[in-house]
Amino acid sequence: MIHVVTGPSGCGKSSLIRLVLAATPGVRFSVSHTTRSRRPTEVERRDYYFVDEGEFKRMIRRRAFIEWAVVHGAYYGTSRKELEKGKDGDLILDIDVQGARQVRGKVQHAVFTFVLPPSFAALRERLLGRGQDSPEAIAGRLETARQEARECPRFDHVIINDDLNEAADELAAIVVCQRTRRGARTKDIRRILASFRKG
Repeated sequence: MIHVVTGPSGCGKSSLIRLVLAATPGVRFSVSHTTRSRRPTEVERRDYYFVDEGEFKRMIRRRAFIEWAVVHGAYYGTSRKELEKGKDGDLILDIDVQGARQVRGKVQHAVFTFVLPPSFAALRERLLGRGQDSPEAIAGRLETARQEARECPRFDHVIINDDLNEAADELAAIVVCQRTRRGARTKDIRRILASFRKG
C-alpha cells in the first residue's frame, strides 16, 4: 500500500515517519530526489537522493518522476522507480501538498494522511527552534503553511501532532489498518476461500 504523508514544513511528519519505520515491520520509506543542500544529519540514499538542478531537470524530461514540485526554492520529486518498493508491503512517501495532489491523480488506492501542528503559533515556534532557516525563510514557510492547511479536508486521515509518540501511534495504526482492506488481501482471500471449497 502506498501511504502519502504530508503537512506544512515543521509539522513533524518526518519525525513521525522515522518512528513508524523503526517500530512497524514491513514498512519502507520512499527516498525522494532533491536539489537542496544536504543537512549535517542527513545521509545520501537514506534521507534523499541529492542531485543538482541539471540532473533533476533531465529526470523531469525523461518522465522519471511520479510527482515533483519546487518547494521553498528547491526541487523535490518521487521517482517512479521508488514506487516499486510498495509492490510488496507498505511504502511511505514524505512529500509536500503539491506532490500529494499529483500522486492522487496517478496512483490508485493510495492512502493520504495530513499532519497538522496543534496550532499556528506552535508551528512558528518549531520552525524557529530548528535554527535552520533565516527569518525571511521562516516567514515564507509560514505563509506556505497557511495555504497548505486549507488542503487538509481533502485527505483520508488527519493527525494532530501535539504529542510525537501519540501521533506516531496514530500513523502506525493507519498503516496497519489498511492491511486489512479487502482489496489489499485479495490473493489471501482467494486462497483461503479455495481451501473451503476443497474441504
